[in-house]
Amino acid sequence: MNILAEMLLNEPAPMAIWAALMLLTLPALVVLANPEGVRNPRLALLETANFVRRYRERREARRARWRAEVARTARYAQEVRVAATRAAGAVERWQRHWQATADRVDAAGAVWREADARWTRSRAAAAFGAPWTPQDPAEYASRERFLHERVRAAVSRNELPVSALADVLAGRAGWDARLHPVEQELVVHRAVAEHLERVYRAAIAAERAAWHDVQLARRGRDSLRREAALAESRASSRTVTDLDADRAVRLADLHHGRA
Repeated sequence: MNILAEMLLNEPAPMAIWAALMLLTLPALVVLANPEGVRNPRLALLETANFVRRYRERREARRARWRAEVARTARYAQEVRVAATRAAGAVERWQRHWQATADRVDAAGAVWREADARWTRSRAAAAFGAPWTPQDPAEYASRERFLHERVRAAVSRNELPVSALADVLAGRAGWDARLHPVEQELVVHRAVAEHLERVYRAAIAAERAAWHDVQLARRGRDSLRREAALAESRASSRTVTDLDADRAVRLADLHHGRA
């Protein structure tokens, strides 16, 4: 490429002047180059004007398509970037949720271990046997009140489910109000330890599920970030391509003019 061509491609003002000169001289060149144009210059000028009009329309259509494609690519890149930002926020929320479940695991484990130790102590005390008490209606009523109070207190501390109170009032699910208070205490401590162990195991399962969700959210966020970077790269390359294509059109016009 010579110096003149390079200047025309890079500087818009010389190119505009060159194009204007070409448009002004093109009708005369067409008339002189075509014998029919010499005999009928009016027809030749009309054909030239139509040719120039169609050329401009095609050129503008190409540029419009390029601009539309660049706009679509940039819009897609922006949408993916927004989605990646939202995914990052979702990861933070899932991490907070997972941390909360992990804290519940620690708390449930501590409560269960304490209840299990209490049950162990109750078993050791029950090994000596329950003291003798008279077995009369008043004693049975006292034992029943004792059991109900112990279960109600455990339910209020969330050491037993609410359903346990209904079971003990109905005398089902292993609850026996006729047992000695020492034996009833052992039964209550065992039920509390077993229930809190189930709560602890459920907390572990919830923590694992929450961690799995965190991992999924992270993978989704990372995938969207990679897609956003790729889309932004494509949008930048499309912009450069649009500029290069416009220069290519200028070069083609220059070659046609020189021909």
